Formats: sequence, structure tokens, C-alpha cells
Amino acid sequence: MCWHTGPNSLLATLSSMAACLAAFNIQPSGQLVSPPAVVIADAPASKPQGLQALSGEWIYLEDRTENQPIERMGPPMASKFSMRVEENGGAVILNGHGSGHKDVRVAIDGSITELTEQNGRVVRYQGSWKDGTFQYEVKFDGDRTAAGFTLIRRSFQMTPDGLIVRVSTDSPGWIEQVGLYRLPQDIPMPTPAKATIADVEWIAGAWVGKRSSGSSIEERWSPPLGGAMLATSRTVNTSGKMVAFEYLRIVERDGGLVYSAQPGGAPKTDFVLSEFGPTESGGKRAVFDNRRHDYPKRIVYELSSDGNLSATIGYMKGGTPRRYDWKPEGK
Repeated sequence: MCWHTGPNSLLATLSSMAACLAAFNIQPSGQLVSPPAVVIADAPASKPQGLQALSGEWIYLEDRTENQPIERMGPPMASKFSMRVEENGGAVILNGHGSGHKDVRVAIDGSITELTEQNGRVVRYQGSWKDGTFQYEVKFDGDRTAAGFTLIRRSFQMTPDGLIVRVSTDSPGWIEQVGLYRLPQDIPMPTPAKATIADVEWIAGAWVGKRSSGSSIEERWSPPLGGAMLATSRTVNTSGKMVAFEYLRIVERDGGLVYSAQPGGAPKTDFVLSEFGPTESGGKRAVFDNRRHDYPKRIVYELSSDGNLSATIGYMKGGTPRRYDWKPEGK
């Protein structure tokens, strides 16, 4: 409704009625016509859709490079890295992407972020967001790096499987590497094998060995007791200096076994016993997995038929696992 509140005069009344008709776009004849076009000012640029999904700490899961030999399988970049998208969506903050650079801000508008390393070399980052893919280049001034390149290209795309990462460089003969990453909470833990501590009692003992470097290594495992086995590990170099140590334990949990490792006394990382049993050569084997961990994801203990112990650590598939060999102390 239109209400007239002005002076009680014919002119005022007619003026008020005209304003009311105009407000509703009604002609004096009473005919209703189409309203005038409404002009809306350009809205401020919104955040790129999907970019925020890149925020988080990403863990390598598997190699997806086509025709990649199994011995070369591995992450295309770090096995763990993080990205943080700024609230306005204008840039991505990188950590753990290599080159020793931390908190690198890469804008998505193509502008360049320039860093100067301690040796004076200038490094330039330039990024963009297009068709659901965040990508950036890293250019190194001067001669090629020790790895043989002056340019790195990386791209990140969310898929139903997780984050697909593609990496290429200008190194001669380089093949683009592709890897699948996920957030830790999106990576399932393995189904535990039904077992008790007695099933791995063969790991108990004082075990000593040598690395190819000449360093001595040892693991000392207590006998099973109270549903657990405890151990300490120590590495001493050829100069007689301890260069590494670790606290270890295997405990019964929820009908299975969990292997907990604390290298250097760090917070523990748990690995679930996923399989165990005899080997074809007459020894024994126990496999502990944690796909949510960056490295290692798998730890395998084996007791040979001649009574020696070994541990192999690495990814779930491919790459070059690290192997440690021990004999019983005094043997």
C-alpha cells in the first residue's frame, strides 16, 4: 500500500499517487508493464572453487607413472608435504616441497615469488589455478642443480581417488612422474592379523650387525611378557660415536599386534601386523604396515633358517627398501 502523509491538498495528493504508480510501474490506465532492467554492479571476485581442498598435509600413497619399473616406483616429490590456501584464495603456502624452502607463498595470478638462497642463487616461483588444477614452476638461476635441472614443474589435481601430483623437470631424459597422495585421515589402516605376542617371540634376543659404511647396529629385544616385547636400537659409527638410537615395542592390541617405533625418542608411530608365518626357505616372517606414515610404510622382520635376523623397511610397493642384517650377539 501507498500512504500519503503530506498536506491535505489536491496537488499533494496527485503527486503522491503518481509516485506510488511509478513505484509499481503501473500506467495511469491501470495496465501493468514489465519492470525496468535492474543493473547490478560487478561482484567482487570470489574464491576459486575447489582450491581450498588442497589445504592440508599430504601423504604419498602410490606411484601412478605409466610403465614405471617397480624398482623405480616412489613418490614424484617428497613423501609428505603440506599446502595452505589463503583465506581469500589468492595464494597457496608451500612447505616440504623440496629445495629447502619453507612457507613459500605462490600466488595464483601468475605473479612471481623470488627467493635468494644462502649461496646467492635466485629461485623464482610462479603459479596458477586453471580448470581445477593448481600448478607452479620453480626456476633456478645459473648452472644446473646437482640433480641436473634448472626448472621444475609441479601440478596438483583433486580426483575421487585423492590428490594427483605430476612432476617434470628440464633434465635430459626426464619422464614426468605421477603419484597419488591423500590426507592421513583418508588412508585406511590395514586389517590386523589375528595374533598374540607368542607368534613373534622369535624376534627376541640380542642382535648385532654391520652396515656397509662400517657402522655397527644392534637391536636388543626382551622375551615376551605381559603381552609385550620391548627393545632398544643403537647405531655407532666407525669413530665410536653413537649416531642413532630408537625405542621399540610390540604389544597385543584388539586381537592383533602393533609395532611402535620411536626413532631418537620421538613420539611413537604405530605399524599393524598385517601378515606373519613361515617362509619358503624354512624361516619366519612378520609384516607390519602403516600406509598413513610417510616413510617407511612397511617394516618386515625375517628370521632365516640359519638363525639370523633381518629387517627391511620401505614403501608398500617398489622403490629400494633399506635392509638391516643381524646375527645373535656372540655368534
